[in-house]
Amino acid sequence: MEETKNSVVILIVDDDELVRMTLSVLVGSLGYHCLVAGDGIEAIAVLRSTPVDLVLTDIVMPGMDGLELLAHIHEHHKGTDVIVATGFHAKASYAEVIKAGAIDFIKKPIDQAELDAKLARAMRERNLVRKLELLSKQDSLTGILNRRAFDEHFSYEMERAFRQKYSLMLAVIDIDNFKEYNDKLGHQEGDKALMSLAEIMKECTRESVDMCFRLGGDEFAVLLPQATASQGTEIVQRILLTFLERNFGGTSLSIGLISCKRNKQVSKEEDEQAMKKQADQAMYDAKKSGKNCVVTRA
Repeated sequence: MEETKNSVVILIVDDDELVRMTLSVLVGSLGYHCLVAGDGIEAIAVLRSTPVDLVLTDIVMPGMDGLELLAHIHEHHKGTDVIVATGFHAKASYAEVIKAGAIDFIKKPIDQAELDAKLARAMRERNLVRKLELLSKQDSLTGILNRRAFDEHFSYEMERAFRQKYSLMLAVIDIDNFKEYNDKLGHQEGDKALMSLAEIMKECTRESVDMCFRLGGDEFAVLLPQATASQGTEIVQRILLTFLERNFGGTSLSIGLISCKRNKQVSKEEDEQAMKKQADQAMYDAKKSGKNCVVTRA
């Protein structure tokens, strides 16, 4: 989703109250939502509690200066950009702050037209980065998320489900006899089957809750947060039956469905790999059972 001015949150950080309030009024008049902090420590507290798109910070401040705040944001808040503002030009050069991770540098006293231009450019660049990130995580054929996105979402959803104490189901789906279908009718017809399965997965899952992925070839996956084993089974059975109704020759689906429960006795990475392997194995067991079925490991 593209950022617009009224959806963008900008945090003003300056130890001078008059400067802070003046910049807040100025940024607000440009159409952005504005927050304020009196120093780097206060800014970190705001960042922990509120999603912030961009920080406009002074360099020279007591306690934690602007460059220290910039380093903290660069490490802990990857989605937040920083513009550095200062009247002490000798304290840090443009090259130094850009090298440290800032996206821009502005000198005090701040000119409204210059600030407006710099903020507008920052928003254009953020929107471009978002579009590029989306493209890098989207399967070019089916339009659903790809394996890279799956790895990221799975890791995040596993941890969130454990933290918030709700269930998470993972289904791995493979098209039975796809190679024969593809070889017999050609890649164009094979692509139609793949695109149709992606459409079916989106139709049969919960919008804005479940996530659909193409892992590669004829292998797909679905993440089902806050779904019980019975709910997960119902969803994937619906995918299987709908795909059969579309009648792609002798193809069908083998589906492995597992309940993802965090095992704190092993590392997060080991646990994630074990879960993925368990889902793959359930899918292979479905194939061994004659294909065209769901094997659940809850």
